[in-house]
Amino acid sequence: MRILCLTITQDDDGKENRRAPQKNHLSITGGRRRILELFLQQEGALSHSDIEKRAGEKFDRVTVYRTLQVFLEKGLIHSIPTADNSIRYALCKDDCSGGQHRDDHVHFICNTCGNTTCLEHVTVPEIMLPRGYVAEQVEMLVSGVCKNCNQ
Repeated sequence: MRILCLTITQDDDGKENRRAPQKNHLSITGGRRRILELFLQQEGALSHSDIEKRAGEKFDRVTVYRTLQVFLEKGLIHSIPTADNSIRYALCKDDCSGGQHRDDHVHFICNTCGNTTCLEHVTVPEIMLPRGYVAEQVEMLVSGVCKNCNQ
């Protein structure tokens, strides 16, 4: 699991200044902090609507969308396309950075509960393409019954 440290300092007025690590160059607002907390609390991936429902505050769709886009750009989360053409998001591993996602693991979608999980220790096999073809992105999505539903 990726751990994001949040630096909290006080300026001369006693006002709190919150910021993420320098490598992310990301200012932390209340909304970003709440959405990041949702990802840290979640074992699997979240959809846009999951975030809206669980945030507990009145975040409008645009705020959630913009926050997700910033998190994607900064390498905090990665997107997971699903079989129904929706998108879910999950925390990136530590070796992702802005614009450089190292998303080489398998994603698992449970047909029973609907949860999407990153199987970080199961890597996508190397694909040998014919001459002249260049892969820009390889995604592997496996569906079935998760370990919790299979009990």
